[in-house]
Amino acid sequence: MSDTENKPHEDPQAPQDETAPAAAEDSAEAAVDPADQTADETTELDPVLKLTGELDSMRDKLLRALAEAENTRRRAERDVADARSYAVSSFAKDMLDISDNLTRAMSAVDETALADAPDAVKNLVEGVAMTEKAMATKMERHGVKKVDPQPGDTFDPHRHQAVAQIPSDHGAGKIAAVMQTGFVIADRTLRAAMVAVSSGPAAGNGDASGGTGGNVDVKA
Repeated sequence: MSDTENKPHEDPQAPQDETAPAAAEDSAEAAVDPADQTADETTELDPVLKLTGELDSMRDKLLRALAEAENTRRRAERDVADARSYAVSSFAKDMLDISDNLTRAMSAVDETALADAPDAVKNLVEGVAMTEKAMATKMERHGVKKVDPQPGDTFDPHRHQAVAQIPSDHGAGKIAAVMQTGFVIADRTLRAAMVAVSSGPAAGNGDASGGTGGNVDVKA
């Protein structure tokens, strides 16, 4: 018997195995590089990330612009308020000498002697007193007020100017005497009050010698 006769007869109409092509397609899909898939997804998300970044940047710029506008508005309001409060500073400072002279004039009046003085003198003194009071009222209306410390008050370097240090019954560092009243305009010092600062109780004979070793005249 020949080899041809021993081979089984193949029917040309027999159905072919269809699982082989499907398996090949699955293998081809499985062979796709995962890195390529990630790159494709990133490419699709890039526009979203870009727009999100631009939105955050614009929001930050908007907030900065609003903050700057608010700061500008506050500065403008403060400048206007300062202009109102301190516009008369130079004029007020020039008027302080007049106020001081009126105060000195009234301080020099002897009430006992005034009682026996002629009416003309009394009227003159009364006129000076009224002028001093009216001037103080007008100055206060424009924000100018007196700084009139008293002996024993705490020394304030922002409102007082120490011109001497003398022994006194007041504690060290306290105001011992006032030489000249001061003035403020709004919250600024127009002229500091001139004062003598206490160095504490005097030792020995209790003479009022200042820090410079000499006697200090503390009269206004």
